[in-house]
Parts: sequence; structure tokens; C-alpha cells
Amino acid sequence: MQPNSYEYNYLFLGVFLLIATTFPLLPLILARFVAPRKPNPIKSSTYECGIEAKGDSWVQFKAQYYIYALAFVIFDIEVIFIYPWAVAYKQMGLFAFVEMLIFIVILAFGLIYAWKKNVLEWK
Repeated sequence: MQPNSYEYNYLFLGVFLLIATTFPLLPLILARFVAPRKPNPIKSSTYECGIEAKGDSWVQFKAQYYIYALAFVIFDIEVIFIYPWAVAYKQMGLFAFVEMLIFIVILAFGLIYAWKKNVLEWK
């Protein structure tokens, strides 16, 4: 087979899909055979902060908690992108500065939108 043929590309894709499905499924299958099985009532009981649980274990949380978590993740990712950019700022020039400015403006619009919708108010 020649490296530029379509069959080679499909072979590469097939191998990639095989590895992509085998890699996460293999530990799950192995855990079925290797995991210890010694059930007992104490191990199966619900434990939280050393106090026995009271009431139903299914509790619905307000969606606002998830919004706070998403806002944290967004701004955490912003820091992850800005830090390496700041380290290499002198080598990148004006184009990189404009790109980062656009990135920060987009995130600022998201923050302003959330603020105006009163999503960030803790009640």
C-alpha cells in the first residue's frame, strides 16, 4: 500500500477507533474480574462527614450552583490560556496581543451577560 492511498487513511482511522474504544473499555472489563467482592452492610451504608444520612438521598440542587461552577471553570481556563501567552508575549508581537484581547472581550461579554441576568446573585 502506498502511504497516500485512501485505504491507508481508512486503515489509520480504523486503528485509531480500535485503540480509542479499547483503551477505556479494557480497565472496565478488567475491574469486573479483579475487583474485590466482600459486601457487608457497613460498607454499603451511606457515609457523609461521619454522620448517618437522614432522609432521601436524592436531593435536587438549584441550577444556580452549576452556573457558579461553570463560571469558575471558564475563568480558570482563561487563566490557563493567558499565563503561557504572558510568558511568551515578547516573541509573539501585535497579532497575538489582538487575539488575546478578542478572547478577553468575549469572556467579558459572557460575564456581563451573566451579571445582567442576575445569575451571579447568591440567594
